[in-house]
Amino acid sequence: MNPVTLAAPVGPLPLSGGVVADFSAETWWLTLVKAVFIVVFLIASVILVLWVERRGLARMQTRPGPNVNGPFGLFQAFADAAKLIMKEDFWLKGAERTVYLLAPVIAAFSAFMVYAVIPFGPNVSVLGHSTPLQLTDFPVAVLYVLAITAFGVYGIILGGWSAHSTYPLLGAVRSAAQVISYELAMSLSVLTVFLASGTMSTSGIVGAQTRMWWVVAMMPSFVIYVVSMVGEVNRLPFDLPEAEGELVAGHMVEYSSMKFAWYFLAEYINMFNVSAVCVTLFLGGWRSFVIASFWPGANQGWWPVLWFVAKIWAVMFAMIWTRGTLVRIRYDHFMKLGWKVLIPAALTWFVMVSVVTGVRTFSGTQPRTLLLVLAAVFLVVTAVLVLVPERGSEEAPSPPGGPGELVAPGQVLDAFAGGFPVPPLPGQVLPPSPRSRRQGAGAFLPADPGTAPTEGGNR
Repeated sequence: MNPVTLAAPVGPLPLSGGVVADFSAETWWLTLVKAVFIVVFLIASVILVLWVERRGLARMQTRPGPNVNGPFGLFQAFADAAKLIMKEDFWLKGAERTVYLLAPVIAAFSAFMVYAVIPFGPNVSVLGHSTPLQLTDFPVAVLYVLAITAFGVYGIILGGWSAHSTYPLLGAVRSAAQVISYELAMSLSVLTVFLASGTMSTSGIVGAQTRMWWVVAMMPSFVIYVVSMVGEVNRLPFDLPEAEGELVAGHMVEYSSMKFAWYFLAEYINMFNVSAVCVTLFLGGWRSFVIASFWPGANQGWWPVLWFVAKIWAVMFAMIWTRGTLVRIRYDHFMKLGWKVLIPAALTWFVMVSVVTGVRTFSGTQPRTLLLVLAAVFLVVTAVLVLVPERGSEEAPSPPGGPGELVAPGQVLDAFAGGFPVPPLPGQVLPPSPRSRRQGAGAFLPADPGTAPTEGGNR
């Protein structure tokens, strides 16, 4: 074998529409600088998004929001961090101590790992070394993202189980069911991007969107991914694993101080993770479409970092807006959306894209127009199927005393007549419980007038 060939640097591999990142001139200190930058960027972004979310939700709900600590309340996040650091750190006596401590570490560690394969920009020159604005990349980078995302859920599940408490365990079980339901739909939506791009490398997918972003040609995949990513990060209306009204914060109930802070940090970093993946797969990554149409240098140098961060914050603000607009859905509706709507829709769209990709492979054409037509037809058919009610889904007749009906005084209410227990309306009474009927014969016998209460009588 020719030794010159072995010593030659490995250049970028050509792909459909672009090239992968070129790491041939990478050095160890550049890799270290990129890793430190990612950690600092994520922590600083979490501090900033806490302020943006609080101020944004406050404006949506017509209230001031944080405005005391620092100008416009900018230092509120630092005050909260100091509070968590100085707060008493308690330990549960009956908890599995090793797993109890390891669970938040797993959640936080997994959250920091996703940005390792996210491209911030093209190759730039740093102190004479040409390096891509990306920590690393490999042919199955997106599969790595899906694996790390799934592994991070173990932090939630183990945290709920190790506490040996009811509410955290319920939150952990909900989280496991939620991930299984929505990971499938998310994976199927991402597979269509693999087929259209011809690669699973993140930089290659960005390069494949030179002429058209996949949000246009892959609109069904984009919609499915956006819904699934909100479910993945446990945000409203899908924050069922930590529903405060039902589980009192779910898997995080038994955590305090910095152990709780690790969960809190992981949740917001995961929001940035799914936003970055959304931008990379569907919104052109670091490429600018509008600005580059009249400025040729918009996608060169360090400017793409600005476009990439702006897109991430746009997706983040959409999730914040969703939290301020929608309410938490019922759990059975949540599971129905995942299994009966998202997964069948994602599977159908995947088959359609596979057919188009086969046509492109054997005919040598670029059927982007056919993809657009299929996307439009698929969205129309899906909307019709979702809007048309299912057979037998009509509401069951409401029990007597429903809205608009007069209630006779003393009427006995059948609380389970409509399928769900309901409280009595004014004028209705609940039937006696079996326990009171059993105790009525002995423990609560009326005493004779003028006699002292005895055991078994009135007390």
